[in-house]
Parts: sequence; structure tokens; C-alpha cells
Amino acid sequence: MKTEQARSNQFAVCLNNEGYRASLEVGKIYRVIVDQEASTNGLIRVIDESGEDYAFSASRFYPIEVPKPVEEVLLSVS
Repeated sequence: MKTEQARSNQFAVCLNNEGYRASLEVGKIYRVIVDQEASTNGLIRVIDESGEDYAFSASRFYPIEVPKPVEEVLLSVS
């Protein structure tokens, strides 16, 4: 079973940046901010290219699990 910290560090890869080309890059891995309200409304909150967190349509992303060393690198650059 995952720890609470592991659940809080979630990631997703961008599949579609149409209309948000300055904010999102297709194929890039983004850190997900857990937001139950956004999720209920079909949205996913990620830290985008501006370094801020915004909600986008969840269909633009595919959630992924990353190995611990990759997670550490992703967290250090965000």
C-alpha cells in the first residue's frame, strides 16, 4: 500500500495542448496537484509552464506512476 506522501506526489503526461500551447507541452510530464473538486468536474490540476497550478480538462492528460529516482528529479525541477 502506498504511503500518504506517495499519493500526494502524482504525475501525468500531457496528451493535448490545443488552445494552451504556451501553458502545456505535449509529451511532457506534469506534477498533479490533488484537487477533489476539480476531479469531480472532470478536471485535473497541474503545475504548468508558468510554474503555477491550473485546472485543465482531465482528458488532456494521462496519469502515470514514476519510479522513485524519477520522482525525485521531477520534484527537484518543479
